[in-house]
Amino acid sequence: MSANLPQSLVLIGAGKMGGAMLEGWLRIGIDPKGISLIDPKPSDEMVDLAAEKGMLLNPSAKEIKPAEVVVLATKPQMLDTAAPAVQAFIHPKTLLISILAGKTIGDLSARLPGASAIIRAMPNLPASVQRGATAATPGKGVSSAQMAVADALLSSIGKVEWLDNEGLIDAVTAVSGSGPAYVFHMVECLAKAGTEAGLPADVAERLARATVEGAGELLFQSPLPPATLRQNVTSPGGTTAAALEVLMAQDGLGPLMGRAVAAAKRRAGELSG
Repeated sequence: MSANLPQSLVLIGAGKMGGAMLEGWLRIGIDPKGISLIDPKPSDEMVDLAAEKGMLLNPSAKEIKPAEVVVLATKPQMLDTAAPAVQAFIHPKTLLISILAGKTIGDLSARLPGASAIIRAMPNLPASVQRGATAATPGKGVSSAQMAVADALLSSIGKVEWLDNEGLIDAVTAVSGSGPAYVFHMVECLAKAGTEAGLPADVAERLARATVEGAGELLFQSPLPPATLRQNVTSPGGTTAAALEVLMAQDGLGPLMGRAVAAAKRRAGELSG
């Protein structure tokens, strides 16, 4: 096991994102017997996984040794209700990692006064296939060793970007947090346009989906900037160039995406206020 992996971890909230993170941790070699799961309504799959791997499911704080790491992955609106139970698992040297959207480090400190080391993280849906994009920011009490632990845990579900300024989290939410939905909608629009161009609807959807899957994989594997990849696809005076004249027009995709991200960022600020 890596020196950066904790030997005792409590996951509070084993839903879709919590479950995705758990899969990542098991894959990188965390001893499942050191993991405790807290979830009032665990799925049947999670109950079976806990039994198979020897993880404790819904133990009391007295039943487990002090946790090196507590990961908070409940719904944000549950924080006030869950705080007393969460507090019981936090000890002076515990690192708290929260993925609660809209809940600041200040919010967490106020509700969980025993937590002296807090990291706020914002993963996204592709974490469920280990291709997530996570941004994280540490509170003042987080040590370099705890940062390394958090980086190992978050890297198990994809790429991690560390931010010095927590105020940037709303922008992260607008770009990578909500971003998968933008891409999915683009596939919908591309398929619809293909249908309008004469393709059967099922063919247009399969082609649109495969195109975005392939382009994403190319981005993943290539060291080239997106602009260079775009240029590599575009022959002067060709069909792609004709389409890009529309997409790159003054009222095209760039300004539209800018407005979309600004709207998401504004809403993230409202929800965290």
